[in-house]
Amino acid sequence: MDKIDRQIIRFLQQNSRISNQELAELVNLSPSPCLRRVKNLEKQGVIKSYSLEIDNEVYGLPITVFVNVQLEKHTKEVVENFETQIKLQENVLECFVMTGRADYLLKVVVKDLHHYEDFVRHQLHAIGCIASIDTSFAYGVVKKTSVLPDNH
Repeated sequence: MDKIDRQIIRFLQQNSRISNQELAELVNLSPSPCLRRVKNLEKQGVIKSYSLEIDNEVYGLPITVFVNVQLEKHTKEVVENFETQIKLQENVLECFVMTGRADYLLKVVVKDLHHYEDFVRHQLHAIGCIASIDTSFAYGVVKKTSVLPDNH
């Protein structure tokens, strides 16, 4: 990846609906080579997909919860089962494998506290082999971006 590829990625991260013509102008290329570069970045898997950013509150899921999960044991079967079941949970937007006390950090969205309680009791506990669940509710957002830094 060269400097132009990185510029293309940065502009697409800021606005994935930008036209190829506009993108080409921003990176000082003609449209055909710009489109070839975008297609090549997609083919290489650098660009995985294009998505929308939704306002969670307007959508009806205003509460964001960060959940630290520690497993009782770490056998292959327990880990695979937990990860498979978490992937099926629609309220879990992200799941990270962590170092430290918690094994996983989940980002969960819910409509209210009752919905979160239901999620914990009926979805999370149902997975089994969970030693502890530590919940933190986000009450504000200071920064949210998906634009990667350009500081290599």
